Amino acid sequence: MRSVTSNKPDVAADPRPLRVPVHVGVIMDGNGRWAASRGLPRIEGHRRGLEALRGAVRTAIDFKLDYLTVYSFSMENWSRPVTEVADLMGLLKRFIRNDLADLKKANVKIKVIGRRDDLKPDIRALLQEAETATCGGTGLNLIVAFNYGARQEIAAAARALAEEARSGLIDPADIDEAFFASRLDTAGVPDPDLIIRTSGEQRLSNFLMWQAAYSEFVFLPIHWPDFDRKAFAAAVEEFGARERRFGGVTPAATASAART
Repeated sequence: MRSVTSNKPDVAADPRPLRVPVHVGVIMDGNGRWAASRGLPRIEGHRRGLEALRGAVRTAIDFKLDYLTVYSFSMENWSRPVTEVADLMGLLKRFIRNDLADLKKANVKIKVIGRRDDLKPDIRALLQEAETATCGGTGLNLIVAFNYGARQEIAAAARALAEEARSGLIDPADIDEAFFASRLDTAGVPDPDLIIRTSGEQRLSNFLMWQAAYSEFVFLPIHWPDFDRKAFAAAVEEFGARERRFGGVTPAATASAART
């Protein structure tokens, strides 16, 4: 991972201040299609996708984001060919072993979300190592969704609350949205302001379904290995131009209604 800089986002040309999101989620899609379009094996697409991830982390630091959540491996990905899954696990190990020191130096704090109980011991140990080594980071919070599924996360949270209620530890009447969210993998993390998906697909694919209730979405036609600083900046710029109402109305609309 190359050294990072402190450049501000080099996006909008107009003088209006850029509204940078606090938390960006990224669905890194299209590695295999990128490779296939070039007559390359799928593993080469994943290797290039790892380079794109490194670039995205550098850009997130430069843009001074507080949180970046990347969908690295879904629970459904286990259905892929055994050789491809093995290649992906190898890339995960390489990323942690080769990049951990640089991430720590860049003041990045890593948090891994997703199920770990059914992972191999060496993978669990690597994930724990990444979290432990960077636990003192006060810069970018890099959240890695690994062996993750949003439906499974929500079901696990519901089970945990049901067990606590059955044991008399909580009153079911006290369970509200905030209480429920405190049992999710992302407890304590603000919901994503912006979710970016590459490869032209326009769906969540079981990613942060609870947390994305009011997220803005940007779908890019490029495959993940082609995702670079320019593409990241364009997505942030589009986010900054949008009007977020969270189910309400804008102040301008309210003022207009008051005058009529």
